[in-house]
Amino acid sequence: MFVALVLLAIIIDVVAHRAEPFVRDRVVQALSERFHARVELAGFHLTLGNSLHGEWGIWAEGRGLRIWPPAQVEGVTVPTPQGGVQPLILLGEFRFHAPLPYRSGVPVHLSQLRLKGLEVHIPPRSHLQRPGRTDQPSPAPQAIAGAWNLGFQVDTVDCIGAQVELQTDRPDKLPLEFMIDHFKVTGVAPGQAMNFEAELTNPKPPGAIYSTGKFGPWNVADPGETPVRGDYRFEHADLSVFKGIAGILNSTGHYQGTLRNLTADGETNMADFRLPKFGNPMALHTNFHARVDGTNGDTWLEPVDATMGHSHFTAQGQVVRVLERGDDGRLHSIGHEIALTINVGRARIEDFLHLASRSSTPLLTGDVVVKGQLHIPPGPAPVHERMALKGRFTLGDAEFTNPSIQKRISELSLRGLGRPGDSKTSDPAGTKSQMDGDFQIGDGLLKLPSLSYKVPGADIELSGVYHINSEFLDFSGTAKMQATVSQMVGGWKGKLLKPADRFFKKDGAGAEIPIYISGTREKPEFGYDFERTRSTKPERPGDEQ
Repeated sequence: MFVALVLLAIIIDVVAHRAEPFVRDRVVQALSERFHARVELAGFHLTLGNSLHGEWGIWAEGRGLRIWPPAQVEGVTVPTPQGGVQPLILLGEFRFHAPLPYRSGVPVHLSQLRLKGLEVHIPPRSHLQRPGRTDQPSPAPQAIAGAWNLGFQVDTVDCIGAQVELQTDRPDKLPLEFMIDHFKVTGVAPGQAMNFEAELTNPKPPGAIYSTGKFGPWNVADPGETPVRGDYRFEHADLSVFKGIAGILNSTGHYQGTLRNLTADGETNMADFRLPKFGNPMALHTNFHARVDGTNGDTWLEPVDATMGHSHFTAQGQVVRVLERGDDGRLHSIGHEIALTINVGRARIEDFLHLASRSSTPLLTGDVVVKGQLHIPPGPAPVHERMALKGRFTLGDAEFTNPSIQKRISELSLRGLGRPGDSKTSDPAGTKSQMDGDFQIGDGLLKLPSLSYKVPGADIELSGVYHINSEFLDFSGTAKMQATVSQMVGGWKGKLLKPADRFFKKDGAGAEIPIYISGTREKPEFGYDFERTRSTKPERPGDEQ
């Protein structure tokens, strides 16, 4: 009995080895017909045995599979960065189990096809339109096709380690690459969309991406136009890899389109968005609609709708990968350039000041509206040092949180109204300010070239600079008071100043007085700058004496 079993095993092994060339050629032929392309297979081996589910049949293992771009489309070439032609698909290893016995004319049922080391290189559209290519797929021998007539039906494709590269037509752009840790495809059928599950590790910011959806049917003539749609979940993305910002981001959404052009709708959530230089976290939630160029990753935001604290704002624009040519003559990515139009409405100034302040208490509170342009070029410096923001803002019902500052504002208002004596009994918190003006933020400076500041009884026009790092204020301008100088002072001193009223009256104002605001954020100095000199103003650290 033992001898019979050994003899049977030898016979089966011989049959399996004799069948290898036929099955190998049929696999190559099936792939060639499916992709309308030349197919190469470096190695192929058959063994007999049970599947994981106990089915008796043949185990097939292959390596070094290469599928070239569709040959029936004239002029198809896929250039590599070094030049030359690149296969459309490269596969390191594959393995499947085919049950026995096999019945002629019935597709071979494969419950699972396992892949490892898959590369897909999608050619740019321009390379699918150039005439001149005449090679055709290598035809499989008709005798083999007639004798074996093998067809395959696959339930599941399971792949570990995949790379998808989408080539671009633009010479100033690098192709976009996706590294996929694991994916599974089910519902595999010719001419039909397939279900997929995928797991990716996003390199920057680092985080895990999970996606499910439908892919296909495969566009043979132009693989880049193959449709895809699905949902994604992006978890625990650490933004601290970008200098100048921090927080853990989670995002979910839906995408659809083709491999070359996608649209995405989703939302992001961060409970601890912050600027590490200042350290105060804020909750940030966004909803977005975006268009993505799959060949280079350039993204158009149309728009982003955001809520931070009690503030709402929108952003619309683009995020573009920037390249430069290195010493080796090749293009290298140096980061992304961000250009956005910002529209802040229904917002509170204290939310933004809290984010950009070392203190847990913001400088002032109030309603704010901003329209501006944000530009962040790529570079190694922290985000807050690279960004440039300019536009116009309006601040209403503003109140300073520093009691001494708010008291000075209240006194200014009462003097402007000609009621200096009320400063001892009035509540400073009842004085609300209004501000509007143009602004520029860049190089660590907040520049306000034309700031209009109003309180009851006074209209103030200022221009100057706020140094973000040192928190130093340096502003000067004029205060147009409703009351005259004598009325502002009041009492017997005011009566002595009545002859001087006529010197300060101007353009309908009771008095127009040159002023300055200088010093630090915590200890600002307010003064009347009659001579427009800096000698009476506190020096900013680093200024020459």
